[in-house]
Amino acid sequence: MTGDGMFTGLIQSVGRLLAREPRGGDQRLRFGWGAMAHDDVALGESIAVNGCCLTVVAFDAEGWDADVSNESLALTTLGSLPIGAAVNLERSLLPTDRLGGHLVSGHVDAVGRVEKIWDDGRSQRWRFSAPASVLRYVAVKGSIAVDGTSLTVNAVDAAGFEVNLVPHTVAHTAFGETVVGGAVNLEVDTVARYVERLLAAREESA
Repeated sequence: MTGDGMFTGLIQSVGRLLAREPRGGDQRLRFGWGAMAHDDVALGESIAVNGCCLTVVAFDAEGWDADVSNESLALTTLGSLPIGAAVNLERSLLPTDRLGGHLVSGHVDAVGRVEKIWDDGRSQRWRFSAPASVLRYVAVKGSIAVDGTSLTVNAVDAAGFEVNLVPHTVAHTAFGETVVGGAVNLEVDTVARYVERLLAAREESA
């Protein structure tokens, strides 16, 4: 089951995949909280895991469970994560929360891969491959969510895009354990989709 929430792309904790249990053709995944505050977590709320919006179906002091469909497992990185893998966690937005990143729906558009990582001053430059269906929405200085993390695009071409990760981001997200060749979940900026739709409507009415 996928959740229905909105997120900012600002990661609140790095958790771990603790268990994977087949359930009637789907899977129930269990995640550790990491450093996430969870005293007020409720059944049915949405938590983004590496950018995938999931619904809490059970929880305790050690972690929480989510049911994930075969489609979600196949179309995101959740189906291939090994037990113990680090995951980015973010609870869904409340009406009173600040929007510090950009609006992220938690619905993954495609899976990309880390092509290259190199030092760029005190930061790191990361290059990701991405399918054309995603790259059509990617623009320099625009936003994109990579494994649920709101990032600013520094360069883009026909095969992929590049971002800069500051030391704080690497240290406080699962990127600290992500390696070249690793798969990542990608979600384009919702605003880019609306712009495309508005332009298409204008052309249709012309």
